[in-house]
Amino acid sequence: MPEYFFDQEYNSYTYGSDEVNFKEFESCTFNNCTFSACSFIDVTFIDCVFNDCIFSQSKINHVALRTVTFYRCEIKEVNFAMCSKLIFEVRFFDCVLDFSKFYTLKIKGTPFINCSLIAVDFMAADLTEVLFENCDLYRAEFAKANANKANFKTSRHYTIDPKTTKLKKAIFSLEGLKGLLYKHDIIVN
Repeated sequence: MPEYFFDQEYNSYTYGSDEVNFKEFESCTFNNCTFSACSFIDVTFIDCVFNDCIFSQSKINHVALRTVTFYRCEIKEVNFAMCSKLIFEVRFFDCVLDFSKFYTLKIKGTPFINCSLIAVDFMAADLTEVLFENCDLYRAEFAKANANKANFKTSRHYTIDPKTTKLKKAIFSLEGLKGLLYKHDIIVN
């Protein structure tokens, strides 16, 4: 049975590799904490907030993220595809998620606000109604994804092949059209 923590605040703590294993956190706030050394096993976060935390290169296998919000976090090279798929709900504000993976995940309606998403793997993910607001999507991969009704209007550096990605009613700026036409060797001025 997991150890349960409710409505706790954690500040400026660096977690060891198995320190959070077999624990459930509900309505907890983590400020300036580092999880990079963690290899998560059977960990659940429900209605939790992470402020200015570092997750880069942590192994988040077997983690449940249920209504979790990240503010100004560094989350590089993290494989979210290994998280529990049951009620997976996350929000990202001012985060660096470079080289992370959302492969095959259902993240419908997820907001990515002011995030760096360089070389992020969104392949075969359900990105329906996802908001990419002011995000850098350089070399992000969208093949076989469903990005219907996704909003890319204020984001930049994306290249998306409409032949391999569902984009019905997706929103783009006029300036962003070149990211959809790159494969056709069309020049947009």
